[in-house]
Amino acid sequence: MIIALFGLLLSWFVRDTGDHVRLETSQQTARTAPDERPPLSTILRRSMWSDAGLFSLSQAGFINNLNDGLAWGVFPLVFTASGLTLRETSILAAIYPATWSVCQLATGPLSDRWGRTKPIVSGMLLQGLALIAKTMVNGFEAWAIALAALGVGTALVYPALLAAVGDVAHPSWRGVAVGVYRLWRDLGYVAGALLAGFLADAFGIPFAIDVIGVITMASGIVVAVRLREPTIRLTEPVPTG
Repeated sequence: MIIALFGLLLSWFVRDTGDHVRLETSQQTARTAPDERPPLSTILRRSMWSDAGLFSLSQAGFINNLNDGLAWGVFPLVFTASGLTLRETSILAAIYPATWSVCQLATGPLSDRWGRTKPIVSGMLLQGLALIAKTMVNGFEAWAIALAALGVGTALVYPALLAAVGDVAHPSWRGVAVGVYRLWRDLGYVAGALLAGFLADAFGIPFAIDVIGVITMASGIVVAVRLREPTIRLTEPVPTG
């Protein structure tokens, strides 16, 4: 409750970006024909396949959170079953999100300079390799390294995906595009938990982790093949006063 109230208080000091969107819209319209805002159903349909950009980013967000659901649901079971103490299990469980949250402070701005595709593809491949490595090693130290690598991979992917959605969408329907992307991305949590549980019950936990690792790398390859590097729009500062 305290954190929620503190966030509500800080929200009063956030500057609305409506002026930035209007400026960008006018600049885009001056260069190209106006892009009419499509309905939600059209954007949702385009995200399923026909729009290479939206599809690539949506499936990558879905798979990224799919392996995230695996990490939260299955990894603690592996650690405790191996004989690690509750303290060691807690430390390992914290390494992944801690690495991810700290590293994305650097990887987000990096995607502004290197482009969106490279961080997304390399991050998905790194996540997949880290998941597979997780089943090939044993022990606290080895698992800590694998989880740190998983966190770095997620940090490469997470901010770049959101930024890329903003790049491929016209300002007039960017908010809808982000909403559709987040629909697919957050559904990945549910799918990851269900898929990991089913595979673990049927074939064992290592098999479940390896399968999702392969799926994650395949998702990165899809991005490499289908996603054209979005144009990063750098607009003039919005005048004040």
